[in-house]
Amino acid sequence: MQKIVCCFGEILLRFSPQLGGEWIKNATMPVFVGGAELNVATALANWNVPVQYTSVLPDNQLSVELKQYIEEKGISADKMPCFGDRIGTYYLPQGADLKNAGVIYDRAHSAFWTLAPGKVDWDSILENVSWFHFSAISPALNEDVVDACEEVLKIAKSKGITVSVDLNYRAKLWKYGKQPVEIMPRLAQYCDVIMGNIWAADWLLGIPVDASINPDSTQEEYLAHSIRTAEAIQKQYPQCSVVAHTFRFDAPPKGILYYTTLFTNGQQYVSPTFTIDEVVDKVGSGDCFMGGLIYGLYNEKSPQEVINYAAAAAFGKLNEYGDATKQSVEQVENLLAKFL
Repeated sequence: MQKIVCCFGEILLRFSPQLGGEWIKNATMPVFVGGAELNVATALANWNVPVQYTSVLPDNQLSVELKQYIEEKGISADKMPCFGDRIGTYYLPQGADLKNAGVIYDRAHSAFWTLAPGKVDWDSILENVSWFHFSAISPALNEDVVDACEEVLKIAKSKGITVSVDLNYRAKLWKYGKQPVEIMPRLAQYCDVIMGNIWAADWLLGIPVDASINPDSTQEEYLAHSIRTAEAIQKQYPQCSVVAHTFRFDAPPKGILYYTTLFTNGQQYVSPTFTIDEVVDKVGSGDCFMGGLIYGLYNEKSPQEVINYAAAAAFGKLNEYGDATKQSVEQVENLLAKFL
């Protein structure tokens, strides 16, 4: 029996209007099927890792078509629970970044938003699963979803399943009276792999960034801080054996400078430094990095191989339009070879 990776989170429709009124004049707006965890699942399917995706969808024809779309990508969606009334959406103008003010969420009262403990048969969902992945986006919705996340994490750990989390932070979420740092430590205690960056560790886990770190800090200073943050995470969450950090900086006028780290067994491994003059689409790059981490760890690659592949995959995603990567293993490895 193959070991299955289960990616859990809200499926979303991303509407991507062309600004300047063009979307109104042309009566058209591109639609992408996304969600951070689905993007991870898509990458893993591309790389021949057996993967299933678990979200919550309403029981209607659009949901049927979405599940068919997911299955066509080689991702199992046959255990998808169905309840609630609507699919979550968000609007992101073309060329904008999810982390900036351009995103407009329409997720309140979606099917996933109504998730709560006792509403899903997690034992069935986790059958034959060896790895469970979620992100900090789900607990940003409301406390019922937080409780449901903790419910499935407890069951996953009781079954010996490896758990990973992406500490992605969305400032326009977290609107239910709780700060991330009040919630995420509750969930991080179950995690074997924690991915994010030094700032996310501050915002979501309460592990502070040194006052000396600023936009003028050198790569050596960032890398040294990455070790300190990783050590603090592992001290605070003894279950965690792997910490990965990303560093992505704008390189004017339209470029990116990018490198990443992986900390395990008391040692930090650093990827090559990647640079590009112009970015096609920033959406999903972090999800692609997470997929690369899982791919490498799932296949028991060496730590250096894991971080090199994950970083190259994330960097390659910057050249793709849409939420999820279409890169093959060969394409990622060929890109990596150019920067080694």
